[in-house]
Amino acid sequence: MSYSIKQLSDIAGISKRTLRWYEQQGLLEPIREHNGYRKYGSDEVKRLQQILLYRELGFELKDMPELLDKNGIGLLEKLKWQLGALKKRKDHIEALIKNVEATIKAEEKGLTMKDEERFKAFKQKTLEENEQKYGKEIREKYGEDQVKASNEKFKALTKVQHEELELLNKDIATTLKAAVQTGDVESELAKQVVEMHKSWLMFYWPSYSPEQHRGVTQMYVEDERFKKYYEDIVEGGAQFLRDAVWAWTALD
Repeated sequence: MSYSIKQLSDIAGISKRTLRWYEQQGLLEPIREHNGYRKYGSDEVKRLQQILLYRELGFELKDMPELLDKNGIGLLEKLKWQLGALKKRKDHIEALIKNVEATIKAEEKGLTMKDEERFKAFKQKTLEENEQKYGKEIREKYGEDQVKASNEKFKALTKVQHEELELLNKDIATTLKAAVQTGDVESELAKQVVEMHKSWLMFYWPSYSPEQHRGVTQMYVEDERFKKYYEDIVEGGAQFLRDAVWAWTALD
């Protein structure tokens, strides 16, 4: 069975303009009839479903070509992965509902709710997002036991520690910008960035070693997803942080 652009728009619950936009981006190519009208067959319908599922899971359009056309991964495997991701999202929503219900109950009855309980669901979401983005690479590099220990340490963070972590993130960004401007990875500013980054790691890592520190920053320059985070802070940030860590931890 095939559909016109209006029919598919109605079935999918999206606008014709959105379908044309996906076409312009090279994500969804309709069949063109002799009169120039668009037609969407079974393959196009399945592909649109994939696009919408990935969008629901938070992926951007720029990620779609690789997600949709990655060699060796069939539709069934993609659907199974998406199902797992959606179930995790469901679990997170349910955890948020329980969190809000517990907060309402505490407020109504004048009970004292532990600060850690107020943020438990949010910390779990952070772990799930990290798992989705980097889980495979981190496990390959550090092993299942290390990842599990790291996750447990993060989940045990108190409200105060979580606030400290957020402030540290901001301080690292500010200092990294200034350090990159010097161009000197052996400067005192660079040393401050390295020490701050070490402190940041220790909010997650159960133990520290210079070798692991150098290894994780090497990954920052080799993996575009990690690299982008620091490049968004300052151009050349990922490479500078890597070089500074390697320069200063070599002295340990």
